[in-house]
Amino acid sequence: MTKLAGAHAVITGGSEGIGLATARACLRRGTRVSVIARGPDKLAAVGRAEPDIATASGDVTDPDALQPAIAAVTEVHGACDVIIACAGGARPGYVEQLDADTFREQVELNYLGVVHTVQAVLPSMLERGRGHLVLVSSVAGLFGVFGYGAYAPAKYAVRGFGHTLDAELRHRGITVSIVYPPDTRTPGFEQENRTKPPETVRVSGAIEPVAPEQVAAAIVRGIERDRLTITADRQSAVLARLADLHGPIVRATMRRMLRR
Repeated sequence: MTKLAGAHAVITGGSEGIGLATARACLRRGTRVSVIARGPDKLAAVGRAEPDIATASGDVTDPDALQPAIAAVTEVHGACDVIIACAGGARPGYVEQLDADTFREQVELNYLGVVHTVQAVLPSMLERGRGHLVLVSSVAGLFGVFGYGAYAPAKYAVRGFGHTLDAELRHRGITVSIVYPPDTRTPGFEQENRTKPPETVRVSGAIEPVAPEQVAAAIVRGIERDRLTITADRQSAVLARLADLHGPIVRATMRRMLRR
């Protein structure tokens, strides 16, 4: 089982919302915490509020800019034991009204940003033979959601990437977790609400958003229990199980073949 006490957890997109709530939840577990985000002002606010958190400015969509940020926080807190790839954001809209740049931006941020984050820390983890990769997907990564034609496919990709990483890395000492948050009361969610199609507003309005602290508690609990699938509420848990009915059998078969 992954032990957060004394470990170094690096959180991308950790200056607000789920990322910041998770950083604080990790601090309460005795974790050495670092936060990487794009906005220097928000990072400065995190440093003032939580002086034990190391911060560095970095953009997950740019691997060349992300590497120095990882290097900066590992110089403070040591090698990364747990990476939580939380950076992301949604651009809702009707598919026929979303331009090509929006689709590209959503893939670069929500999927490739996770890939770049993993690749930045994985060599060190493999060298040490241990580590925990936490990829934040979304409930929208489990099934298609009206109005999220650019966002949901990128989060589907995170799910597939996480399952592939689990297949490749578990026997090498690396644990993988995939998080599927529901609608969560964050600044990003407030921004989404300004551009959602009315149909999306009606559908999501029937579901009460959860607090970021609830998602953070689930993430910390899931890390400590080495869960591949992490959910924060009962409805998301049911959806995740339905989306992965045959997954446990397939993964167990693959592991037996790999051992042979």
